[in-house]
Amino acid sequence: MDSSVTPVLKTTRQQSASPVPSKFEDEVDPTTRSVNTEEISRPKIQFGSPSVFFKTLWARFVSIWTKRFVFSLLAGQLVSLCITSTNITTTELQNRGWKIPTTQTFFLYFSLFITYTPYTIYKYGFSGWGKLIVRDGWKYFILAACDVEGNFLVVLAYQYTNLLSCMLLDAWAIPVCLFFSWVFIRTKYRWAQLVGILICVGGLGMLVASDQLTDKDWKASNKVKGDMFMLAGATLYGFTNAAEEFFVRQSPLYEVVGQLGMWGTLINGIQAAGLEHKGIRNATWDGATAGFLLAYTASMYILYTTAPILYRLASSVYFNLSLLSSDFYGLLFGLFLYHFQPFWLYFVSYVVIIVGLICYFWSSTPESQGKVDPQAPSYIHPRNEEQSSPEDQA
Repeated sequence: MDSSVTPVLKTTRQQSASPVPSKFEDEVDPTTRSVNTEEISRPKIQFGSPSVFFKTLWARFVSIWTKRFVFSLLAGQLVSLCITSTNITTTELQNRGWKIPTTQTFFLYFSLFITYTPYTIYKYGFSGWGKLIVRDGWKYFILAACDVEGNFLVVLAYQYTNLLSCMLLDAWAIPVCLFFSWVFIRTKYRWAQLVGILICVGGLGMLVASDQLTDKDWKASNKVKGDMFMLAGATLYGFTNAAEEFFVRQSPLYEVVGQLGMWGTLINGIQAAGLEHKGIRNATWDGATAGFLLAYTASMYILYTTAPILYRLASSVYFNLSLLSSDFYGLLFGLFLYHFQPFWLYFVSYVVIIVGLICYFWSSTPESQGKVDPQAPSYIHPRNEEQSSPEDQA
């Protein structure tokens, strides 16, 4: 990683003469192989004559649509769909009297733990996994704690404040993520990226206006309290997104997600037992509840698996911008589930957000957002390291 990254989050990694990308990165775009980001640039737009201008403008537009960018755009919409699914399932659970948010997310962290941790143990061995916990576990503990509490605070906020405040304050995660991405990765932002962010936020404004015009808001029971919860939760979201991007750019995905799942299960379980033990006993545990819990957990599992891949392909900021389109997908689901009446501004806002996502990489490239060099810790020797192919080591 960049030598200027904040020292407290640095992890000693194995050094090699030619850094090795993951299999997925190799399939998406070979330029993820520790490229010199300064050498990657868009075609310059020339203003010599109208014909030259439009020709170079078209060349710039075409240059954006690399395989890596298309994957980033599609992955961003996938996680946006997952967010929509979790919102719908959470609403259905609350309608059935299920108001134990920490318990609800416990199944997510547990599923990540039992999936990725065994593979980490397989690659590192029990001894290496133990060393990982002792030496680097504290970093993942902080990451998991912020993630757990971010989820908890945002769910609480919806119980106290109104929809307008939730949507606007949730966008606070974007500037927070921008700041911490610069702190951890030293990402250099260009003017087009800032314009892209403003366009996406403009699309969000249209979505908010659509919700207000179609009277989808609800009365706040304690607006100040709810707004504070949402602001704190969005701040934690922005921090955890940037921190996880920093980790997955220098560490194997299975290590990062496995540690997040392990520590998240521990923290979440203790918090649920302490704060929601009465709610757990009084909650309705029937087939419908189990089905919604399964759908919620599956959606979150896909999101937590796709997000770190998107961090590598593009950035955590791009991840947060992609989530702004989730309200549009909510409308599509609502047309069939709740018989919502479509409002024309929803469709315009979705197009505006997509335009902003394209504009974000108008002058910069996904490769320039940070170097991807996943390495196992220097104190661990992954299984079959000498016999395996270079791609298997990442």
